[in-house]
Amino acid sequence: MQVFVNILLSFLIICAIAASLSKNLLNTILIFMSYSLVMSIIWVLLESPDLAITEAAVGAGVTSVLFFVTLKKIHAMVNMDKKGENENEQENT
Repeated sequence: MQVFVNILLSFLIICAIAASLSKNLLNTILIFMSYSLVMSIIWVLLESPDLAITEAAVGAGVTSVLFFVTLKKIHAMVNMDKKGENENEQENT
């Protein structure tokens, strides 16, 4: 069991570093979601199910949805899609 906890804790550290260094906003949100889900598993292992449910609902659920809506409102996701299309067109020519 201790090995599993150590793996989860190392994954949390990796997620925190990856979210800090990521240049793509969408990837950062996905990393943040995975961080929240792993943190909720750790809360379950620490025998605190009320915090685990709150972390899963707020951290991975509501906050991520708000981040996605914000990206859509500032047209960041549309701009990322256009960049991807332009790169694909350049590769095909």
